[in-house]
Amino acid sequence: MTDQAPALYSGPERVLSGVQPTGDLHLGNYLGALVKFVRLQHEIPTFIFVADMHAITVWQEPAKLKQQVREIVAAYLATGLDPKVATIFAQSAVPEHAELAWVFNCVARLGWLDRMTQFKDKAGKHKERESVGLYTYPVLQAADILVYKATKVPVGDDQKQHLELTRDIAQKFNNDFSAPGYFPLPEPLTQGPGARVMSLRDGTAKMSKSDPSDNSRINLTDDADAIAQKVRKARTDPDPLPETAEGLEGRAEARNLVAIYAALAGKTEAEVLTEYAGQGFGAFKPKLADLAVSVMGPIGGEMRRLLSDPAEIDRVLADGALRARELAAPTVAEVKKLVGYWAG
Repeated sequence: MTDQAPALYSGPERVLSGVQPTGDLHLGNYLGALVKFVRLQHEIPTFIFVADMHAITVWQEPAKLKQQVREIVAAYLATGLDPKVATIFAQSAVPEHAELAWVFNCVARLGWLDRMTQFKDKAGKHKERESVGLYTYPVLQAADILVYKATKVPVGDDQKQHLELTRDIAQKFNNDFSAPGYFPLPEPLTQGPGARVMSLRDGTAKMSKSDPSDNSRINLTDDADAIAQKVRKARTDPDPLPETAEGLEGRAEARNLVAIYAALAGKTEAEVLTEYAGQGFGAFKPKLADLAVSVMGPIGGEMRRLLSDPAEIDRVLADGALRARELAAPTVAEVKKLVGYWAG
């Protein structure tokens, strides 16, 4: 990796993030990412994409992929992203992502990718059988970010290493092609309180769309009855809620439900415990169910409306791709000049 001190990027600030169209979005995605996107769009130019190019690093049914893209966009819109404010698009509709990724493949070093722990975790003992795309996924991710010269990226703990790689690639490109400060070194926006929502069936495991048990999560498309039922069935313990957060130590399921209540209500965990201290889950769960239904129910209803007539979603995607390319195309054109491509 490079040791030279980077020149400062002097361009405008932008934020970029995306979600893969693989499986249903759930409460954890909503509290950990979507609500942050909604807030950020009013604070800084925001680019939110559907990562369908990343999705095919593992096998996807082609007939389902387009519909899954629409479902992600429906979630974006239903949770409050405004396509007139934020730029919402499908990754594959902006070919500059792939063009820049190839240049970055030639800038990044094999040793850097060998240290990426996510590939090791996903590939396990059978890495030779995995796609090259899965291995080079972090390089494409760097292109996703830098093609818009994004300066801020919302990330969870599992993506911090990839963002560091993006910074290394940006710095090496700037140095190699005598373009100091051309690409920014993007900074992470950590997810913050309420982001790490755990499984309703196991308080030590993160809520996941890949969990085989549908009762482990509240999907954004769940109706009111499904939401209430999942909360009622959520794993708990027999003890009453304590007065302070220290009393939740060693009680993973109890802590998870308190954290979910706090995030949905816009309160601190301490405020929730003050309100419900001494009460058992027989009293707390119905309150949590009512709150979850009131917040999540309208989102599911709006998603179902959008998906019943996807023309609105398709218009958003088409407009977003045009707006994204207006910014991405000049970046790639300049990169081509910097690296010496023949332009005719």
